[in-house]
Amino acid sequence: MAMGTLAPPTASAAAARPDAVQQGLNALVNADGLPAALASVQDREGRTRTYTAGVGDLATGSKVPRDGQVRIGSNTKTFTAVVVLQLVGEGKVSLDAPVDTYLPGLVRGEGIDGRHITVRQLLQHTSGLPNYVKHLGEDVRHYDPLDLLGIALQHKADFAPGKKWEYSNTNYVLAGLIIQKVTGRPLAEEMDQRIIKPIGLRHTYFPAPGDVTIREPHPKGYYQDSAGAPLRDGTELDPSWGWAAGQMISTDSDLNRFFTALLGGRLLPAAQLAQMRTTVPAEYFGSGARYGLGIVSKPLSCDGVYWGHGGSTTGYETRGGATDDGRAANVAVTVQPTDKTTMERVEGVVDTALCRRP
Repeated sequence: MAMGTLAPPTASAAAARPDAVQQGLNALVNADGLPAALASVQDREGRTRTYTAGVGDLATGSKVPRDGQVRIGSNTKTFTAVVVLQLVGEGKVSLDAPVDTYLPGLVRGEGIDGRHITVRQLLQHTSGLPNYVKHLGEDVRHYDPLDLLGIALQHKADFAPGKKWEYSNTNYVLAGLIIQKVTGRPLAEEMDQRIIKPIGLRHTYFPAPGDVTIREPHPKGYYQDSAGAPLRDGTELDPSWGWAAGQMISTDSDLNRFFTALLGGRLLPAAQLAQMRTTVPAEYFGSGARYGLGIVSKPLSCDGVYWGHGGSTTGYETRGGATDDGRAANVAVTVQPTDKTTMERVEGVVDTALCRRP
């Protein structure tokens, strides 16, 4: 045998060795101490592989449900933005119209005037509206969308509209209110009829008011009162504090289906999809990240970018998205990482999944 020549691994040896995505999830559990990690990866041909690591319930040690449901947090923003952009395509909303066109007199505060904030600025986080989440109390209760807006409007504007980029959930509460005002129907109903049913998201829904449960098999989600404190079960809670900015429940594979359908032109006309993908720098999401209208582009280590959003909510963190050529990957973990390095490793698994060779 010539020097330096290696025999290929046998099929049994290859099967015994976890692939890079599984190794990444295992490390999140074993090295980073996360209770559970789940992933779904779709290749260009639409073939899907699902992965799990850790335990689904710390109290019982039960298995993580494969492709289990999780709270997807701010991935909800992309769904909200799609509905707004569909209404733009239908001529019912204009991106460059002021918020007051649809919600007259509602948005007023110190340095805040709905006559000078556009729909586009809401979707792109360039409105200057303060983020109500920073001012929520510790009490977990039901919030009406107008309660959330009212909390935000007690604080002065962060900057003049259009002058900067800064992430604010308040923008998406207003986007949801615009949807309801223009259509005359609940936001959840519009999402269901316009997105969830048409593209077959069988495990995705917008929880009804007062619904604190997760319907289908799911890993429990955990939180800590402070760094180093014990993990506490935060699975069942009222998600209304997130509403149009973060209330939805889904699975990794449904998120892959959603982002693939969106980039593939199945949810928006070409003109509105192009507007959605017109971005500004958003280092909040990491080096090289850019924010469009409810969607984030992030660079890949193998060149190119992927488009998604990600979500952070009590008990769960999700990261992922899709590429223009049909690859998709989403990863969920069952506690919000407080350590930046751990968060980078979660995102690293997404990169590994999207960049690996077939």
